[in-house]
Amino acid sequence: MILEPIMPKLLSVRRIPNAPEAMLRAYGADPDRHSSLGLITCDQDDSLYVALDEATKHASVDVVFAHSFYAGAAHASGALSGEILGVLAGADPEEIDAGLTALRRCIEHDACFYNADTKGQIAVFPHVIASLGHYLSEQAGLPVGASMAYLVAPPMEGAMGLDAALKAADVSVAKIFPPPSATNYAAAWLSGSQTACEAAAEAFAEAVVHVALFPFGE
Repeated sequence: MILEPIMPKLLSVRRIPNAPEAMLRAYGADPDRHSSLGLITCDQDDSLYVALDEATKHASVDVVFAHSFYAGAAHASGALSGEILGVLAGADPEEIDAGLTALRRCIEHDACFYNADTKGQIAVFPHVIASLGHYLSEQAGLPVGASMAYLVAPPMEGAMGLDAALKAADVSVAKIFPPPSATNYAAAWLSGSQTACEAAAEAFAEAVVHVALFPFGE
């Protein structure tokens, strides 16, 4: 099975070196520890969630704000809005820059959705994080450094994919996100060894493709 990648696009990346205290608090930062912000918008929310987590592995930054926009990138509020706004906070601009560098690298070379059908109408995110950073580990309730399968698909495909993933590998459920999400997708975070997470992600993707090919079963 070879899936065609849908590469995410960063739509805007800006830095605020000395953010006002009221703004720091509004976006979830702690003025006692944070003074600088890095703001990012992207056309793929889940890819950016993974990239934000990656930033915490390479810089002393915290993910203080990360929210998907309703209805997805196709219905964005503006040309630079995309599907999500993420905000990094740090003690100084240099840490923000280091975090943004790691984030860009992840977006360009790692996390992405894939086409699950030949028409490009069904997308799947069968991503494995070999070692969680501080952000997603806290969100998932898993230890820093743990492996996690980050699985996303449309509602029907996601349900069938999750069933396949849980039956195919020795993984446990960290969280399940039934539809509708902000973007009307379904998602799950599964934990286990890296090998088990990869097997779960592969089974998930295969099931999504199968539903795309046979929406009423074989």
